[in-house]
Amino acid sequence: MDDTQTGPTGPLAGFTVGVTAARRADELIALLRRRGAAVVHAPALRIVPLADDSELLASTKELIGCAPDVVVATTAIGFRGWIEAADGWGIGEELLERLRAAELLARGPKVKGAIRAAGLVETWSPDSESLAEVLERLLAGGVAGRRIALQLHGEPLPGFVEALRAGGADVVVVPVYRWMAPEDLAPLDRLLDAVIGGGVDAVSFTSAPAAASLLSRAEERGVRESLLQALRGGVLSACVGPVTALPLQAAGVDTVQPERFRLGPLVQLLCRELPGRAKVLPLAGHRVEIRGHAVLVDAELRPVPPAGMALLRVLTRRPGWVVSRAELLRALPGAGRDEHAVETAMARLRVALGAPKLIQTVVKRGYRLSLDAGGEVKYGDAPTGQGLA
Repeated sequence: MDDTQTGPTGPLAGFTVGVTAARRADELIALLRRRGAAVVHAPALRIVPLADDSELLASTKELIGCAPDVVVATTAIGFRGWIEAADGWGIGEELLERLRAAELLARGPKVKGAIRAAGLVETWSPDSESLAEVLERLLAGGVAGRRIALQLHGEPLPGFVEALRAGGADVVVVPVYRWMAPEDLAPLDRLLDAVIGGGVDAVSFTSAPAAASLLSRAEERGVRESLLQALRGGVLSACVGPVTALPLQAAGVDTVQPERFRLGPLVQLLCRELPGRAKVLPLAGHRVEIRGHAVLVDAELRPVPPAGMALLRVLTRRPGWVVSRAELLRALPGAGRDEHAVETAMARLRVALGAPKLIQTVVKRGYRLSLDAGGEVKYGDAPTGQGLA
């Protein structure tokens, strides 16, 4: 599908996506908004400035003092940052001298470009951009007694270091762009509240530490189980790749991931997944698609207030069936016991939809959706087979 537009609205119009990224967040947010999404940005991490990173400095000095046999470069931005940080500390030439003498393995084309920009030449790089293939090559050649430097980019590589050490290698981890909890936790707390309260339709994750940080903050606030319930329910967890997904999967949360581990494919995935989950109903001669915070009525996006969406979601559970005012009242946030609140919210919902006949009032009984005769409910473009006789 064309993921840049759907009619005048964009494929993500009416949906809200949480963004947990710190690095490249602006790029991801721009991609989402171009496709119509509302965005809640809450950096789950902050990056330790390279110039202030004592761990990176210590690892770099350790490698200069005792040269590595092999250096594995995993990301272009991480490798460039490492060289730039070393220059800033006045030890850049010494580091480059050590790297020239080592077997230099690059994870993919972008990393190769960063290596060559530093005046170096890689020894080998897999066509697949797979670290698993890098590990396989190292183990096949034997690593016992070899000193191997592994440039990380903020997140661990499960099993990689362990496998090398089990093979007898001396592994030096180079933690470029180390991440810590954000100094200002308010945005993260707002995102947690939105996820738990149903205010977002999906949360995007671009690193495993960000996913772990969100879960950790939820634990600190005593809302971990509520968060997990939401992520296991209607809120989609979209991860840029399998390593990023590990903390969520370990907590029993299903995730979706693009085939290519990049921001563009991640957004394309959301453009397929979220509209594909939207309920589509034929009501009073109109095509009505229920999205996160809005409704498409005949391809026209109609924003709906939260109270109206709450009523609409209850009505769509049993399209065409009468739903009592008492049941609708229970769905209204903070409505109390006065059924008049249902009438007020329903009147506002009808105005928001712009087509009052989509919802029928059944005197003394409640309300129901005006499902067309023989109509059936669909999700995206796929019918569920749920129709009414």
